[in-house]
Amino acid sequence: MRPTSPFAYRPPALFAVLAAAALLAPPYSRADVPVREDIIVSPAPQNFTICFNGACKDLAFVSLSTAQWRRVTAIFTPPAGSPAIERQRIAQAVALMETLAGEITRTHRDRPRNGSDPQGANQMDCIDESTNTTTYLKLLARDGLLHWYTVEDRATRGWFLFGWPHTTAVIRERPSGKDYVVDSWFLENGRPPFIVPLTTWRNGWQPPPDKP
Repeated sequence: MRPTSPFAYRPPALFAVLAAAALLAPPYSRADVPVREDIIVSPAPQNFTICFNGACKDLAFVSLSTAQWRRVTAIFTPPAGSPAIERQRIAQAVALMETLAGEITRTHRDRPRNGSDPQGANQMDCIDESTNTTTYLKLLARDGLLHWYTVEDRATRGWFLFGWPHTTAVIRERPSGKDYVVDSWFLENGRPPFIVPLTTWRNGWQPPPDKP
């Protein structure tokens, strides 16, 4: 009997191709190619997209009201006095935007990681989460709310032989040039994402034991 895992059995020729590709691939890469052509890559608070149901299988177009967006901008008033403070505010803002968008798109019951909801709510994998978080970061940058950070391409770690692939949003500190991940996949909808150095994350970082 063949194993039930979709990755446990592969015809010999196909396995050889996958193994060779994995050996040639780096354990970490940078690329921000949208998984769908209809994703809005230059979002505005009144017009942006949200991915859900895995690998952006489904896409919703979202518009925040002036009052809702004002709640987001208030987090950055006054401007952060240090990169560390701005990272905290970025996490708060992403959590708030997840909450607001979740109420509109019915993704508000999204579970941590790749968990499922017994009520069949729209769920998100790391492709959805990283794409959406990058959109939220672009909204902050567009409004001039980020003084210490720029929005960078998403990052992916793991290529099967190096561990399960996982993708996240990335920001870059200025003027140091140090990269940080903004990873919301580990948590349920509306929780502040983890922001940790990219070098730490790409070495297999996981949330602390007391976190999901």
